[in-house]
Amino acid sequence: MNEIAPVESIRREPTQKRSRERVERILSCASTLIEKSGSDAMRMSDVAEMAGISIGSLYQYFPDKGAIIRTLAERYNVLGQQCIAEGLQDVRDREGLQRAFGELIDVYYAMFLAEPVMRDIWSGTQADKALRDIDLADSRINGAVLAAARGRVDPGADRAELETSSFLIMQLGEATMRLAISVERKEGDALAEHFKRMVLREMMEG
Repeated sequence: MNEIAPVESIRREPTQKRSRERVERILSCASTLIEKSGSDAMRMSDVAEMAGISIGSLYQYFPDKGAIIRTLAERYNVLGQQCIAEGLQDVRDREGLQRAFGELIDVYYAMFLAEPVMRDIWSGTQADKALRDIDLADSRINGAVLAAARGRVDPGADRAELETSSFLIMQLGEATMRLAISVERKEGDALAEHFKRMVLREMMEG
């Protein structure tokens, strides 16, 4: 399985408990500020003030605002990867794949709707190369998990074809979620449902 390429988000990797707790507090404060006003309006000085640390201390852990946002993005990706891996791990037949993948789309869409910080971060993905790289790495990892599940369902399928189409499915899924949360809720629901039917039809007929 592919691994996420390391992103130099944190300047000083926390090793002591106190340092780790400080990083968690910084990220929590940043999340609160993003949820309140959006990442564009978030300032490093505001994060430092809310976290109760000096701006110098903040820069020891995160060299800029982008580093904070990328770290939060990677954390959301890890949660998504765990969700997808768990949802597909027991798939052994076509019916199981159809049910599990359909449920995952619903869960992923619900995550985007419920997490304003996640929505804010990924709405700016195309404008930030580092975020695009994280997004692509995430799709490759999740695509490999999906390809493995499809391979269990159809052992005779061409592995390279499964990996390519699964990577595409996951990348299109991310794009669909971003589109769905950028429009009115009713239309977004319809887009997510249409994507689900389209992908399931492709996988079941493939």
